[in-house]
Amino acid sequence: MQTNFSPEQLADPAIATADKILRNCVHCGFCTATCPTYALLGDELDSPRGRIYMIKDMLEHERPATPEVVKHVDRCLSCLSCMTTCPSGVDYMHLVDHARAHIERTYKRPLADRALRRVLALVLPNPRLFRLSVALAKLGRPFSPLLPAKLRAMLALAPARLPIPVPEATLNLKPQGAVRLRVALLPGCTQQVLAPHLNTATARLLARHGCEVVVLPGTGCCGALRHHMGAADHAEARANILAWRKEVEAGRIDAIVMNASGCGTTVKDYGFLFRNDPDLAAPAAAISRITRDITELMAEIGLQAPVIPTGQRVAYHSACSLQHGQRVTEAPKQLLRQAGFAVVDVPEGHLCCGSAGTYNMLQPEIATQLRDRKVANIESTAPALIAAGNIGCMVQIGSGTKLPVVHTAELLDWATGGPRPEALKAS
Repeated sequence: MQTNFSPEQLADPAIATADKILRNCVHCGFCTATCPTYALLGDELDSPRGRIYMIKDMLEHERPATPEVVKHVDRCLSCLSCMTTCPSGVDYMHLVDHARAHIERTYKRPLADRALRRVLALVLPNPRLFRLSVALAKLGRPFSPLLPAKLRAMLALAPARLPIPVPEATLNLKPQGAVRLRVALLPGCTQQVLAPHLNTATARLLARHGCEVVVLPGTGCCGALRHHMGAADHAEARANILAWRKEVEAGRIDAIVMNASGCGTTVKDYGFLFRNDPDLAAPAAAISRITRDITELMAEIGLQAPVIPTGQRVAYHSACSLQHGQRVTEAPKQLLRQAGFAVVDVPEGHLCCGSAGTYNMLQPEIATQLRDRKVANIESTAPALIAAGNIGCMVQIGSGTKLPVVHTAELLDWATGGPRPEALKAS
């Protein structure tokens, strides 16, 4: 694609990066075949190719974002399926991130939209505030029919009850047997509130396989939620880098482990986000290099022989952030098979479930259509349960099916000696 940025514009490193990305696009349209919003809406402007044209025009002419541009960029899930499909290697992820930041700088959203986004950006990364908000959702549920669609969607996603919190200190575990690796576990933000047992299962699994597990003080939200709403300060990412930096630079951490693939995609991108920061560029890049999804690391370590192979039929949902964002596709399924489960692939597995961070709250109509499509595809395989590697997907899919939805790490933990996952105890 030909671009027309001026030399003055190209002096800005962010514009120079956007220019390089745009020039890689050859208009082929392969991306439209795998884009969830194009599949649903059939609008070229709701495809990656259409959004690229709009973003190019907006950036080249240094225009403030228009309502039309905002509408179509907001509809993008950042599922990154287009990047898996693209034969030209177009880095759509960083281009649309740039566009979102430009929108937040130049466009004044309607008051209700602006207020909702600010609340989400404040509450979701903060486990204390998020726990309080979920508790308050019970009070608002009787009034749901009277509320706007987006607030109704938020109430619908809130669980009826919350699990007991798990203190971070309990996640610091010594290895069983000789120390093979020392790993740092990211506790996350919403996961701490909605499903703290996922961190516990992950820590047990790692310790059972010879890993010393630590949660370093100061780590928490990866920053993805605010980043994908256009925030440019990367405050949460900066806090994590500062918390990990000393241990990583001293070589005392072998891997940083993610059990929420949305977080993993973001942390693996810290090197890019801070590439122009003279103080944090090197440590951010080092952190990204040693970041692993739990299934990546377990594949490297090697799974112990399962102690309770059940042969249960498991539909594996490959989260977009894992299959497209991190290109981790086979390790989770291979590990589940090694653990004694009968794994089945889901039709249209490349399409997003509609969770996408805050997307199911900001674009509830499209998100619900995608969820229902995903659930129908999963249920067509007649599984006993669903496995996934991302808390957002688990909540989204779980809201549309009665099948138990279990984290991959929970199943691996159970198979190698841990307790039966909570979601399966009632099944």
